[in-house]
Amino acid sequence: MSWRIRVVHTTGYVYDAPVTRSFNEARLTPRADSRQNVILNRVETVPSTRSYRYTDYWGTAVTSFDLHAPHTELEVTGSSVVETEPFAGPVEELSWAELHSENIVDRFDEMLSTTAYVPQDKKLAAIAKQLARGVSPAKAVVRAAEWVHGEMNYVAGTTSVHTSAVQAFAERRGVCQDYAHLTLVLLRSMGIPSRYVSGYLHPNPAAEINATVAGQSHAWIEAWTGAWWGYDPTNNIAINEQHISVGVGRDYADVPPLKGIFSGGGSTDLEVVVEITRLA
Repeated sequence: MSWRIRVVHTTGYVYDAPVTRSFNEARLTPRADSRQNVILNRVETVPSTRSYRYTDYWGTAVTSFDLHAPHTELEVTGSSVVETEPFAGPVEELSWAELHSENIVDRFDEMLSTTAYVPQDKKLAAIAKQLARGVSPAKAVVRAAEWVHGEMNYVAGTTSVHTSAVQAFAERRGVCQDYAHLTLVLLRSMGIPSRYVSGYLHPNPAAEINATVAGQSHAWIEAWTGAWWGYDPTNNIAINEQHISVGVGRDYADVPPLKGIFSGGGSTDLEVVVEITRLA
């Protein structure tokens, strides 16, 4: 059964000295694909700014804006209404031999490569080999996510946005970003093209209609085993109507909700509020 969901994501910055200029990118627009239909989206700022939209290299919608008047506060709000569909499973499944063929490896080189967040690790590569033994690539994806879910403890504040998968695994603690990065290490070690997904998750599978709750930014993975499909290692579930995807990339560095540079100012206080409502 499909859901209709409203998401309001507000980020507020307060500077301890006036900022004279700032240049920013917001990735707050949900993706339109076979699982999602975007009915409404707008990105607004206070103070108001000039903005334009483009699609980045990875296929994520970006709202770029700059502000040239002195300011001590900046608020960015992304508002969206999205229809989501239930998980239907991989529509096509390749064998290991097909997945490791030269043309597939070349085609998905960037989604098979290591990054600062998803580094190569001999211990994790050995674990990946064991998890992949005797099952199809699609089943290996689920095995990897289940393993990460079982090994890690969800503890907010123990890692930062700069923590790599290997660092989080060493502590066996982290948040959804770390769960996703660790799963990507395993999948790429297996030779399965895989990517990081940022978005939102409605926390209640039995959500009441028109009841607004505190939501959160969320992260999961998508794997390519003949077609792209998603799995949520943090909750150990397939992607369903509760998930709204926004950005995709090699890792978190490709999909931060907001990033930018500014002149002037000093230290910054940051507040993020996500409100999510099931409309139908």
